[in-house]
Amino acid sequence: HRQLGITLEAEDVAKRMVDGWDESVAAEGMRFETEADEMKLKLQAVDLVVAYLAHVPEDEPRPLAVEATMEAPLVDPLTDEDFGIPLLGIVDLVLDGQEGPVITDFKTAARGGTPAEITHEIQLSSYAYLFRQLDGRKEAGLEIRSLIKTKCPKIEFHRYKARSNNHFKRLFSVIREYLDALDSGRFNFRPGWGCLMCDFRETHCRRWCG
Repeated sequence: HRQLGITLEAEDVAKRMVDGWDESVAAEGMRFETEADEMKLKLQAVDLVVAYLAHVPEDEPRPLAVEATMEAPLVDPLTDEDFGIPLLGIVDLVLDGQEGPVITDFKTAARGGTPAEITHEIQLSSYAYLFRQLDGRKEAGLEIRSLIKTKCPKIEFHRYKARSNNHFKRLFSVIREYLDALDSGRFNFRPGWGCLMCDFRETHCRRWCG
């Protein structure tokens, strides 16, 4: 609604969520073990959205894009190597901040705290690449907005710098490794939740560039 310039109160958004719940559940093919489980998740979803709307600054700029499907050829921006396949992604939100566009991704989490950036590096760098290819501008920064599923819902915004050449070098090195691995049956470095328990995430992995 913000993208359309329409102002809705949190109560209006909550009502629309409840009214459209059954249709959305059917469209996604979701299944619940019990009606009580479904009701619990419905109320949790509403509470998270209401908490989020209360956290968003009133003067936040109108979104440039919401759940935007972006696709661009995979061409290494540092070497001009054409991988011959496209990169496809769905970007949750792009805001036109005072310093330029901010690419934003939403996450849900069981508890708060600053996310380990390396677990999201591939995703954020991919979004930045797609945005630059399609929009022609460099992002001013990237942001993860976390909806924390605690008893009393919390919202956390975590901001990251615009992607550097080193980020893109790592991104395309990873993609190159993935493609080579598919051809040869190898398994290679892949950032994920396991990074949270790994002693190498701030040392070896930070230095890895292919």
